Amino acid sequence: MSKAESSSTAPASELIDQRIADLGDWRGATLARMRALIHEADPEVVETWKWMGTPVFEHAGILCTGESYKQWIKLTFAKGAALPDPHRLFNASLDGNARRAINIREGEEVDAEAFKALIRAAIDHNVTSKAKPKKAKG
Repeated sequence: MSKAESSSTAPASELIDQRIADLGDWRGATLARMRALIHEADPEVVETWKWMGTPVFEHAGILCTGESYKQWIKLTFAKGAALPDPHRLFNASLDGNARRAINIREGEEVDAEAFKALIRAAIDHNVTSKAKPKKAKG
């Protein structure tokens, strides 16, 4: 565990910077690129650090997480099943009722404009979902 990960007082953005630096290979570069695209799509995005070291990008709720694995970077959209994906970026977690993910392997590049459109769709979904009154149980 890096020094940044062990510090609960460090801002999430610094912890994410440290994760990218610690990866030090194509995964760090890929996570950095996708993070930059998220910020381009949504300058108001909030970065958080959850679940024992997972970068999370939020706007009116979770948009996506940025996980790193040995063979890929995984961007998991919390409400991905509800989002339009005309460019078929989602290629993982396709069977669930809520989540969808994009696995990016070494040498692969995600279409920047299609990805930013997906981020904006996730924001729209979060904002509209929060605006709707919840049904009463009973």
